[in-house]
Amino acid sequence: MGLSITPISVPLPLAAFRSPAALRAAVLEAVVLSGHLLLYPTGVLAERLAADTAAGAAGQRPPVLLLHGFTDNRSVFVLLRRALAADGLRRVETYNYSPFTRDLRDTARQLARRVQELCERTGQERIDLVGHSLGGLVARYYIQRLGGDARVRTLVTLGTPHAGTIVAPFMDAHPLVRQMRPGSEVMTELGAPAPGCRTRCVAFWSEFDGLMSPPGTARLDHPDLITENVLVTGIGHLALPVHPTVINAIRRTLDGPLAGASSGTDGSEVRRIAI
Repeated sequence: MGLSITPISVPLPLAAFRSPAALRAAVLEAVVLSGHLLLYPTGVLAERLAADTAAGAAGQRPPVLLLHGFTDNRSVFVLLRRALAADGLRRVETYNYSPFTRDLRDTARQLARRVQELCERTGQERIDLVGHSLGGLVARYYIQRLGGDARVRTLVTLGTPHAGTIVAPFMDAHPLVRQMRPGSEVMTELGAPAPGCRTRCVAFWSEFDGLMSPPGTARLDHPDLITENVLVTGIGHLALPVHPTVINAIRRTLDGPLAGASSGTDGSEVRRIAI
């Protein structure tokens, strides 16, 4: 597929979306969508949680909680979950929030309770979060606005509209979609100062993400956050949580040490990920 992952901050030209690579990405999106539609029914119900004890969880890496996107469910993470749990050193769980939610802030408050429960059940003080699309925005709100940075070590977002997306204006009737628009009340809250935020944030974004308009809106740029933006070239929105190269990069991101990473003057982490 010619996929590569490159830290970059240069705006992408419109011509990039008319290239053969864009066509290949669109074909891959169609394939991923077909597969996901088949798996979707398997993720409708919330997963059955294991009754870990603190002693049994000792010595593990921080647990990981996966959050799906708008109108989706936990089935999108079948491959990612398997890869993150493969070495047996971390507990990986998913969180299905209600498809009828009308305010991502309510979902963020529910997430806070879920994270607290996971920490108590595993005996861990902090966990890692991975959010696809809207799931990443919910997780970020929890971290920035609800004190979640005390419980979350690393947040990884995949195709999340950090600066708001203007795609599909006909969907503005849905309150969640309105909250994902540039200039919304939620976006204003997330743009507010967040001094001392302790969570490391890594945002994966794609040049061919048709749901992020413009694509660079999935970058996370905030002066108070420890951030790293990673451009994924050659795939679109739906492929981000399932492509093997991205999955490997996410696993290495969560496995890597946090200490010693250098940061830019704007708070952006300048560590590079080698793929």
